[in-house]
Amino acid sequence: KMDDFAWKAAPWTADFVDIEGDRKPRPRLRTRAKMLWDDRYFYVAAKLEEPHVWATLKKHDSVIFRDNDFEVFIDPDGDNQNYYEIEINAIGTEWDLRLPKAYRDGGPALNSWEIPGLLKATRVEGTLGDGRDKDDGWTVELAFPWKSLAKYAGRPAPPKPGDQWRINFSRVEWTTSFIDGRYVKAPGQREDNWVWSPQWVVDMHQPQMWGYVQFEDHAAEFRKDETHRARMFLSAVYYAEKAFYEKYGRYSPSFNELDIDLPRAIFRGAPRIFITQSGYVASGVVVVEEKPRTLEIREDSRLVLK
Repeated sequence: KMDDFAWKAAPWTADFVDIEGDRKPRPRLRTRAKMLWDDRYFYVAAKLEEPHVWATLKKHDSVIFRDNDFEVFIDPDGDNQNYYEIEINAIGTEWDLRLPKAYRDGGPALNSWEIPGLLKATRVEGTLGDGRDKDDGWTVELAFPWKSLAKYAGRPAPPKPGDQWRINFSRVEWTTSFIDGRYVKAPGQREDNWVWSPQWVVDMHQPQMWGYVQFEDHAAEFRKDETHRARMFLSAVYYAEKAFYEKYGRYSPSFNELDIDLPRAIFRGAPRIFITQSGYVASGVVVVEEKPRTLEIREDSRLVLK
């Protein structure tokens, strides 16, 4: 119900937007989330405005986005790999999975991966599956045990105060009609995807576009990622190399050949591309907390700060 003191004190995120950002109209229904943490759990709660709440899937690890759902994506170390996804519908059926790599890089979804100790609850503010009346919506609360996230986190879990993780939230919403006592999806119409941090394409599996969440144990200022612009540049190199390989059957060591302008005031010195046996490494030196660090991306989109 999110009526205890801790949730009341926690701020809401901004309202969700379309997955393609301002290229599309703002969502017709409001979605917001909250986050909290302690030594045992990472807590997420969400409120989904919905005049017609329905859900059909009851089997664990079903493809939950075939119902209307709420989704959480977590990449603890921000390297675009070994990230977690959970989807849950209005009756609390969830699908938890881990992706060693994004789908774009051939990564399979590991449905066999589970979240031991996950706590979950949903609450319908109205009547479930009854199209004869109007509902207010539904709420969801999740508690992710740090122990379950730690194995593939690539960094401390629970986090240290000041640590930042890459996280995003998504809501899938289908257009339906109530016919003969049940909700029926509009034929030939795709689902809507509403998110916290826009992806700019209809694909949640773009971890470099997820939001930043900073964990603190007291009131603190949000710290901007000093590497963010460099990350975006190297992500553009990744996509350019991907397209170049599809056209020519090889990777390129040249930014000119990739038709990419070198950025100014992002790297210390010029970034470089090295061809390797498996593909390539594109890298540049960035300054983080006044210290030079090397940021690099590979052909499988793994993005690492060394």
